[in-house]
Amino acid sequence: MRILFALPLLAAVMCAAQTSSSVPKPPWAKGSTAAKPNPGAGDDNDSTFKVDVKLVNVFVTVTDERGAPVAGLKKENFQVLEDNRPQKISVFDKESELPLSIVLDIDTSLSTRRDLPLEVNSARRFAHAIIRPIDALSVYGFNEIVDEVVPFTPDLKTIDRGIEHLHLGAATALYDAIYVGSESLEKRQGRKVMVIITDGGDTISKTDYQEALRAAQISEAIVYSIIVVPIEASAGRDTGGEHALIQLSADTGGKYFYATTISQLDSAFQTISDELRTQYLLAYYPSQRLADSDFRRIEVKLADLPDAATYKTRHRTGYYTSKAR
Repeated sequence: MRILFALPLLAAVMCAAQTSSSVPKPPWAKGSTAAKPNPGAGDDNDSTFKVDVKLVNVFVTVTDERGAPVAGLKKENFQVLEDNRPQKISVFDKESELPLSIVLDIDTSLSTRRDLPLEVNSARRFAHAIIRPIDALSVYGFNEIVDEVVPFTPDLKTIDRGIEHLHLGAATALYDAIYVGSESLEKRQGRKVMVIITDGGDTISKTDYQEALRAAQISEAIVYSIIVVPIEASAGRDTGGEHALIQLSADTGGKYFYATTISQLDSAFQTISDELRTQYLLAYYPSQRLADSDFRRIEVKLADLPDAATYKTRHRTGYYTSKAR
């Protein structure tokens, strides 16, 4: 009888030891300490908990009242909420530790023919300023089709040659370009960024705005939109497309810019470069959820900062638990 009683007791002890083991940190978060997920309030000690919850990454940009990035913040300065429930930050990292993957989407439709040489030269300067050996950039040109002219690479000569081979087309498949670029980013690790240079119009995409937005959110892409506005009167402008890009950038934690001159283009790229050097990674294992929706809303708040009231945070507004599109 003693032997029979000892066997289930030993099994219970082994199970408990396995359950209490720490969750491994993601391989690209060097030096980070990942804590085991919180099973949530209300769980009792006899319940079985499996460590199969996906780590949720939130890249956060903090700016001051002048719009300048704020560096030097610590883990205790941030609070993360998912569907209004506080979450435990398991990974905190600075951007400099993480590889960067950038999709550069360049509008090559007929409406951009005058400004395209200026756009590609500015984009080339951006690539030379931001890409490190651990990073990679991919270039897409889009008109009636979406064409990947440069696969992901850190090689600046390859990027320069690819940008030189962009060709003009007739129509504009903007949402298709966002969708295709997002799918390519989904396979990457680390920080994922999409920079779109366009006049904002979409005339031929098979993908609609909601599908493009969902694809960007699933891939965890931070979308920066540079909207090139003609100097002439606004008769030919697609303000609806511009507003869609503005909302897309806001929902993914990015930013939008208007540009009419080469100096404004360069300024937009400089701002993007500065922000990418001062972002923060907050990652957490979601606590138990009861909501039926597959979209989880994220909110980031600042704490223990004397100037917190004057700071603004930007990050993706949420994520999907399923990949169905």
